[in-house]
Amino acid sequence: MYRQWVLTALLAWPVLGAVVVLLVPARWGKHVALGASLVEFALSVPLWWVFVPDGGVQCFVDLPWIENWGIRYTVGVDGISLFLVLLTTFLVPLSVLGSYNYIKERERGFYALLLVLTSGMIGVFVALDLFLFYVMWEVMLIPMYFIIGVWGGERRLYAAVKFFIYTFFGSLLMLLAILALVHAVGVRSGVYSFSYAYLTAHLGGLGPLAYWLFGAFFLAFAIKVPMFPFHTWLPDAHVEAPTAGSVILAAILLKMGTYGFLRFALPLFPAVALHPAVQRVIVTLALVGIVYGGLVAMVQPDFKKLIAYSSVAHLGFVMLGIWALTLQSVQGALLVMINHGISTGALFFIVGMLYERRHSRLIESFGGIARVVPMLAAVLTIVSLSSIGLPATNGFVGEFLVLIGAFRVYPLPTIIATSGVIIAAMYLLPALQRVIYNPLDKSANEKLPDLTPREIAVLAPLLACILWIGVYPQPILRRMEPAARQFVQSVRLNAAVFTAGR
Repeated sequence: MYRQWVLTALLAWPVLGAVVVLLVPARWGKHVALGASLVEFALSVPLWWVFVPDGGVQCFVDLPWIENWGIRYTVGVDGISLFLVLLTTFLVPLSVLGSYNYIKERERGFYALLLVLTSGMIGVFVALDLFLFYVMWEVMLIPMYFIIGVWGGERRLYAAVKFFIYTFFGSLLMLLAILALVHAVGVRSGVYSFSYAYLTAHLGGLGPLAYWLFGAFFLAFAIKVPMFPFHTWLPDAHVEAPTAGSVILAAILLKMGTYGFLRFALPLFPAVALHPAVQRVIVTLALVGIVYGGLVAMVQPDFKKLIAYSSVAHLGFVMLGIWALTLQSVQGALLVMINHGISTGALFFIVGMLYERRHSRLIESFGGIARVVPMLAAVLTIVSLSSIGLPATNGFVGEFLVLIGAFRVYPLPTIIATSGVIIAAMYLLPALQRVIYNPLDKSANEKLPDLTPREIAVLAPLLACILWIGVYPQPILRRMEPAARQFVQSVRLNAAVFTAGR
C-alpha cells in the first residue's frame, strides 16, 4: 500500500503545506513550514527499507492525464533516483530551520515557495513521462527565481534574472526536443506518447535528428549542472541567494542536470552520447570544469563564491564518471552527487551562520575565530576536509570510485582529473586557515557567539552523514548497484545496436 501512494504524497504534501503556511498568522509560518517538511521527510524515510535493489523501477504509478496527447502521470524510483529523493527531503527541513534568523521579511511567502520548490524537485526525480518531467522542471524554476530575487543580497535581481534566462533558455530547447522526439517516434510507430519507457523502446531510425535532439537535451542539462562554459550564472546566484537558497541550489538543483544526463540524455540517445567526438568534447569540458573551477576558487575573496566555484569542480567529476560508463564510475558519480549535496550544503550553512554574526562573507573579515567559536571552527574543519575528499569522510568514496572506474576508459584524462583533488586542498585549506586559525586580530571577532542549539540541530545530521558514508558506504552502494549496472549495460548495448543499424 505504501508503495502505491508514497510518491504522489511526496509531490502533493509540500503544496498543501505551502497553502497552510500562507493562511496561518505570519509568526507561525516558519513553524508550519518546518512541520510540513519534517512530515515530508518522515514519509520518504521508509523508502530506504521498502526499496528492493533489483535494478527495476519501484513505487510505480501510471495513470491517464491528457490521454489525447499521449501524456500520462507516470512516476517511479530506482537506485538512481531513490537517493536524490531522500537527499531532497533530508535537506529541506534543515534549510527551513537554518532560515529562522536569516529570513525576517515576508516570511510566509519565503517558506511557501520553499515548499513548492520541494514538490518540483522531487517531481523531476520521479517523473517517467517526459511531459511531466518538463512540467516539474519548470515548477522548480519559478520558486527559486523569487527566492533569489526577493530575499537575496544587493545584486539579487541581476542574479535572479540571469539564473532565469539561462535555465529557461535550456528548458525551451529541451521542450522543443521532447516534442520533436515524440513526433518522430509517433510518425514511425503510429503511437504518440511521452512515456519514457515507450520512447526508449522505439528510438531506432532517428538518424541525424538524434544529434540535434541530443544537443538540445545536452544544453538544457549542461546549463543546470553547470558545465564549463555554461556556468557563469552559478556564482552570482549562489552569492546573492539567501542561505537556504544556496543550500538547495547547490545540493539539489545542480543534481538535476547530472540526473538528466543519467535518466534521459544517455538512455534516449546512446549512439550519439557514445560517439567518439561527443565523448571527447564532454570529457574535455568535464576536465576543464574540474581544473578551472578549482583554480578560480583559489583566488576568491568571498567565502561563498569560493564554495560556488568548487561546485563546478565537483560536478566535473560527476560528468567524467557518467561518460566513463563503467559500474564503478557511475556509482562514484552518484555518490559524488549525494556527497556534494551534504558537504557543500553544510559549507553554505556555516557561511550563512558566519554572515549572521559578522554581516560579511569576505575571508579577510575573519581570522583566529577558533579561539572564540571552537564548535563552529571544528565543524567547519570537518566539513572542509570532507569537501576535499579526506579518507574516512564521504567526499573520498565517490571521487575514488570515479577515478578508479574512469581510469580504465580514459587513463590520461583521469590523471588530469586527479589534480582536482590537490587543487581542492589548495583553495579550501588556506581559506580555512585564514578564517579560523590565523591570529585573532580583529576586535569585531572577539565576542562572536558559538553555535546555538538550533544551529547544532542543523549541522549535526550533516556531520553524521559525512562520517557514516565515509566509513560505511556499503548500504548506499548496495542499493544503487543494480540500477547503475543496468544503466551501463543498456546504454552500451543500445549504442552498439543503433550504430550497427546505420
